[in-house]
Amino acid sequence: MEGLTEKQIARIERIRKEKTIKDLSTIIDSNFKKCVEGYHLINSSTINETVWEDINATVFSASGIDVYSKSDGSHLSGMDIKCSLGGISNKSAKYSTNKKSIDISSYRLTTVCSEKICGTPTEIIEEINKRKNFDYYSFIVRDETDNNVIHYDWLLIPSNYLVLDPSSYIWEPTIGKRGKNKDTQVGWHTNEINGCKMSITFSMSSQLWIHIEMTEEIKKFIIASAVAEKKSKYNYIDLLNKLNSI
Repeated sequence: MEGLTEKQIARIERIRKEKTIKDLSTIIDSNFKKCVEGYHLINSSTINETVWEDINATVFSASGIDVYSKSDGSHLSGMDIKCSLGGISNKSAKYSTNKKSIDISSYRLTTVCSEKICGTPTEIIEEINKRKNFDYYSFIVRDETDNNVIHYDWLLIPSNYLVLDPSSYIWEPTIGKRGKNKDTQVGWHTNEINGCKMSITFSMSSQLWIHIEMTEEIKKFIIASAVAEKKSKYNYIDLLNKLNSI
């Protein structure tokens, strides 16, 4: 790639990765379904962020995508999985009514903004992007409106995608409207881009929240889906007994 700019090289690499995902789409979808159904054979609880990291890594490995490392539940912000596609950040969320949107919790930003020091949009954007040491967000999103089953979608979105880039937005102070915080800055919020937006609330450890509207454009990033029963079929003793009887 001699003679190419960094931007051109990055674009070529992104296209290569997207082709890999597309070429493996059938097996990825199949293995995702198997993992979700397998998890719910012995678990009635939904798949959360920590469990999703393990499932995601298993699906990758089974689908021919090399996994080099995992965070194994570490609470450090940033990359959770390092694989041949690049760095992956795992997140879990629940669909709003009628699957219209999702809300993703992200970094705690107390180092750059809080009740004591509100910070600036430039500092916030720089801090978010500094921690973004990964190439893709990997979201597992659930719909629990059915009483008997849980519906899951898996979205794999480039970390620099427009609505996930804090620099795409206009940041404005959020001012309290009542009580002791009336007329005092209590956080930050952004404008909307295609229904998506970001916000920070100081009283919630200055945690970044990303609101994503499920537009047709966003739905294109769904690479697999699965359905599982809410009630588990086996416990750990049942499972071990079955394995020992083979």
